[in-house]
Order: sequence, then C-alpha cells, then structure tokens
Amino acid sequence: MAHSIELLLDARADTAVREMWQALADAGLPSQLKVASATNRPHITLIAAERISPEVDQVLEGLTEEFPRSAVLGAPLVFGGDRMTLARLVIPSEALLALHEEVYEECLPYMTNRFAHTRPGRWTPHVTLGRRFTAAQVGEAVAVVDGITADIRASVVGVRRWDGDAKREFSITS
Repeated sequence: MAHSIELLLDARADTAVREMWQALADAGLPSQLKVASATNRPHITLIAAERISPEVDQVLEGLTEEFPRSAVLGAPLVFGGDRMTLARLVIPSEALLALHEEVYEECLPYMTNRFAHTRPGRWTPHVTLGRRFTAAQVGEAVAVVDGITADIRASVVGVRRWDGDAKREFSITS
C-alpha cells in the first residue's frame, strides 16, 4: 500500500473542500466524502512511495517553522485514465515548489519505490475531490465544483505522514 507525506490545510480551506465533496455526493457522483476513514481529510500530497520509513518524522520535524504558509486552491483539474480523478489545482508558487523539493530531498534516504509523479519537475500539487469518474460523469462533476467557489485562499498548517499499510496518519508538525 502507498505511503505519503502530506500538507494539511487550515480549517476554513478544509471546510471549503468538504463542501465540494458533499456537493459531488449530493449529485450522485464519486466523492472523497465516501472514503470511510477517520483520517480522511483534505490534503496536498507532497511525496508518495511504496514505503516511507517512520524515521523520516524526526528529519521533517524541523519544518514546523515553515508554517503557516499561504496557498491558493485554483481551478478544477482532471487526471486522465479509464477512470478519472477530479481535484482542485494548488497553484504552484515558488515557495511551494521549493518546499516540495526540500521535503523530497530530505525524504530520499527513507523511501523505497518512490512514485515518479511526485518527483520535483513532475509533481502537480492538488487536493483530490473524487476518484473513479467515468468520462460521462466528469463534465457534470467539474460543473458542480466549479460553481461552488472561485479560488480558495488557504493556509498550509502542518505535515503528516500517511502509512497506507497500517492505515494510520502520523502528525509531523501541527
């Protein structure tokens, strides 16, 4: 199962994303709202790999001084494939890209089989709204979430490590 390092959003942005999850669910569309887990929350995945050692937590604790950090959740974004993923783009500021690269480099010794799409230069920062959309559903879904709010001004308030094998989150900064 996948492991990841994730950025957490402030309460206002978290609520705005959850409203989009609810609107998708109300429209009968796929939504992250349907993920039945106490740890399910809006986040921005920085790094993903087959495994990330818990030892990385101590290395990343120094990031506490980096937060809060401004971010903007922009337009709806669709990742392709047979079943598509709908997200909101996190506008990649210089500061966010620098943070991503720093975290990626610090995590390298602690990761196995890292996922290529989270490498610097290939990473698309986003907040997932729903997964497994068909081509017929995705247009309706974009219309639902695009009509809810324009750009969302957010603050990144912390970092967590997700252990997909244990299905647990570990707060690194808060």
